[in-house]
Amino acid sequence: MDHLIDELIKLAFAEDIGDGDHTTLSSIPADAMGKSQLIIKEDGVLAGIEMAKRIFHAFDPALKITIYIHDGAEVRKGDIAFIVEGKVQSLLQTERLVLNVMQRMSGIATTTRRYAKALEGTRTRVLDTRKTTPGMRMIEKEAVKIGGGVNHRIGLFDMILLKDNHVDFAGGIEQAITGAQNYLKAKDKKLKIEIEVRNFDELEQAMRIGGIDRIMLDNFNVEDTREAVKRVNGRYELESSGGITFATLRDYAETGVDYISVGALTHSVKSLDMSLKAS
Repeated sequence: MDHLIDELIKLAFAEDIGDGDHTTLSSIPADAMGKSQLIIKEDGVLAGIEMAKRIFHAFDPALKITIYIHDGAEVRKGDIAFIVEGKVQSLLQTERLVLNVMQRMSGIATTTRRYAKALEGTRTRVLDTRKTTPGMRMIEKEAVKIGGGVNHRIGLFDMILLKDNHVDFAGGIEQAITGAQNYLKAKDKKLKIEIEVRNFDELEQAMRIGGIDRIMLDNFNVEDTREAVKRVNGRYELESSGGITFATLRDYAETGVDYISVGALTHSVKSLDMSLKAS
């Protein structure tokens, strides 16, 4: 999926620079050289160092980056993550894109680390969702991994996830599952199948039909989740989803589910503050 990141970088530069950074071009000589440092302005988890390198080198391969802190490290206000040096025009034209990406990724990694730490000592892992910024999914999901979370499916192509609308439009749990199984066989595809269930009746139907890999418990409360874990008894992976807050996260994990999916990891995080300043 590297080509999607390359396309994102190209689009972002086209969006930002257009027919030229006229401020920089008019005020900075083409041969002027300098260096900038990435300064962390609040505590959190650093993410996006590798992306920053890709952005700098996509714009100007001659830029030299010296890394002091790597992706996944916990950082504090005042830390210097890296120094980049080369043509000042290049430093100024790449500055905003690098910051936008790193601040967003670090915010996601910081939030994910908080959730992952809350789950320590249980078997449960935190999952992301497809609730991502259009065009930025690959880097946002990478930030989740850096923070200690697990990626759910990347998109609609790498897993079959039969959600409530699929079930209702298909005519029920059995029709949805058998339809997915027949499709995979006809297309000679090997994809995991997950089915979302809304109550114990749907859970029992899904287990009776079988041929699935994971069951998503949609909006089950903690007590019902514990009962679902008992009924499934390890036959299928179990994922809790819907209505779970940070305050109730640990309660759900202690029921024994394998995963808890949290859309908030990517759709409503606060970016981590940092700046790229001349040094």
